[in-house]
Amino acid sequence: MKGYVATIGMFDGVHRGHQFVLHEVVSEAHALGLQSLCITFDHSPRQEQVLTPLEQKVRLIRQTGIDRVEVLAFTPELKVLTAKEFMEQMLRDQWGVRVLLTGYDNRFGHNREEGFDDYVRYGREQGIEVRQLRAEGAISSSVIRRLIAEGNIIKANELLGHPYALLGRVEHGEHIGTQMGFPTANIVADDQCQLIPASGAYAVKVSIGDDTTWKAGMMNIGTRPTFDGNHQTLEVNIFDFDEDLYGKALCVEFVSRLREERRFDSMEALREQLEKDEIQAKKELL
Repeated sequence: MKGYVATIGMFDGVHRGHQFVLHEVVSEAHALGLQSLCITFDHSPRQEQVLTPLEQKVRLIRQTGIDRVEVLAFTPELKVLTAKEFMEQMLRDQWGVRVLLTGYDNRFGHNREEGFDDYVRYGREQGIEVRQLRAEGAISSSVIRRLIAEGNIIKANELLGHPYALLGRVEHGEHIGTQMGFPTANIVADDQCQLIPASGAYAVKVSIGDDTTWKAGMMNIGTRPTFDGNHQTLEVNIFDFDEDLYGKALCVEFVSRLREERRFDSMEALREQLEKDEIQAKKELL
């Protein structure tokens, strides 16, 4: 039997609710002797900040066991398709979808007023069985975005089902951390649309390039008010590490927020706080 069991959505963050849907798709495909398919989009026209850049999102989706991931661009032609046209032209004709599983609040197609009952009716006409999955708790990408913007990384990670991660490359900074005995890598995010957590100090884990091992560290996000900074910087200090990182790709996983960013009266006062931050971070990373 050929064809797919499929699901469709933005899947920003690939959080626990998304993972539930994707695992159900994989399970149903196995039961029916079909392949599993996840259809997602390169960006959302209604969302300026994302939790997961596209490459990271696809990787997380694949980790659920999905056989095939299709990424659609929001072209003018796609934007005007109704749900019925999308199901007919894309799901049925292009991919041969036999079963479509949707989340409890999933919507697609040009007319956002259409919903599950409409999808079921269109599916019957086109030979596609449409089923709605139960809600998996009160988990949504918008709630997770709010938590991260507030700095509540522990709760956000709990809802995500994996650590929130920032991908970027190391560029030259002002070497202020080195002067205090805390050399930092100045990171520029790969995706300028990715949501940056609230300003402050964080306990983090860091991987470098293709190395799959994780190193403990702490990260500061903010404008460095002690030095009258006026633009946001992302600076990570990797514990017990002194190799050259310039130009290298880093993945930073956030574990917890240590404190808010604040202005110190002197460099020495800041250095003393960084020593306390390191001790606390190491405790939380154990």
